[in-house]
Amino acid sequence: MMHVLFVIDPLPDLKAYKDSSVAMMRALVARGHCLSVVLQGGLFIQAGQVFAHATPISLVPNADLHGHAWWHDESIAKDVPLQEFSAVLMRKDPPFDMEYVYATHMLEYAEAQGARVFNSGAAIRNHPEKLAITEFAKFTTPTLVTRDMNRLKAFHIEHHDVIVKPLDGMGGTGVFRLAPRETNLNAILESLTHDGTCTIMAQRYIPEIKQGDKRILLIGGEPVPFCLARIPLAGETRGNLAAGGRGVAQPLTDRDWAIAREIAPQLVTRGLLLVGLDVIGEYVTEINVTSPTCFVEITEQTGFDVAEFFVLALERAVAVPPASKISAAV
Repeated sequence: MMHVLFVIDPLPDLKAYKDSSVAMMRALVARGHCLSVVLQGGLFIQAGQVFAHATPISLVPNADLHGHAWWHDESIAKDVPLQEFSAVLMRKDPPFDMEYVYATHMLEYAEAQGARVFNSGAAIRNHPEKLAITEFAKFTTPTLVTRDMNRLKAFHIEHHDVIVKPLDGMGGTGVFRLAPRETNLNAILESLTHDGTCTIMAQRYIPEIKQGDKRILLIGGEPVPFCLARIPLAGETRGNLAAGGRGVAQPLTDRDWAIAREIAPQLVTRGLLLVGLDVIGEYVTEINVTSPTCFVEITEQTGFDVAEFFVLALERAVAVPPASKISAAV
């Protein structure tokens, strides 16, 4: 039996009926494992040791997941060294601010002390979700990362129809489509780059967005055979569910399999047990490593139990001894 710690947002704030972390919890309990939770602010270092101010919880059988009574605190929170848990799952949602960065450092130190962390602190920190696609340029649409206004304008002139977005956005926030004759070009670029002081990403527009922005899940180095196509509202260029997109589960295409089978083995060796690729048409647009979602939607629409697939991969990962344990200088 594993004891799994979730580093997570406050449980009352979760939409349990569709939350992937809750789906993970339910799958873990179904396989006989036990759970604890801690907020990001509950991680701390004392005398060189990384601790969690963790609360053991149990899940309420047959609970209404649309309510707030789906779990019980089993006891009061106590301070526990992270290596005492069988696994630590970093499931805190963005923003990826400095507090998040500090948390990844603490998780990295904990790993050096023997904790098993998924996704690992260093791997999360070293894989910025938008920039990471540049490592796999053969799978991406023409892309520019810069804060130089002249380069951005030249890119727009070359490709005519362009998407621009901040590097730290989530849920489709700050995403703009620059039409061939964009009258607000200067204003949009000035706003996104904060007058040339913040780096952004520009990508050639992919018309296949109308068929959906596909979320492909990679778990334990293996693709889930179904993706969730997030189809934009009419007149919208963003497929994100948070922006009103409609999620439709679909089998992976041959191109999806080719992308996933090349990228997945490389990422899993870096400590990334769970990855969410965003694919539009034939192109990867983001590589999500913080708290990838869509477990519930895919499971409900296809019958493929994504959460169980994840738990089986986690059990295998925990069963393999870490390659090395080195002392962390804290």
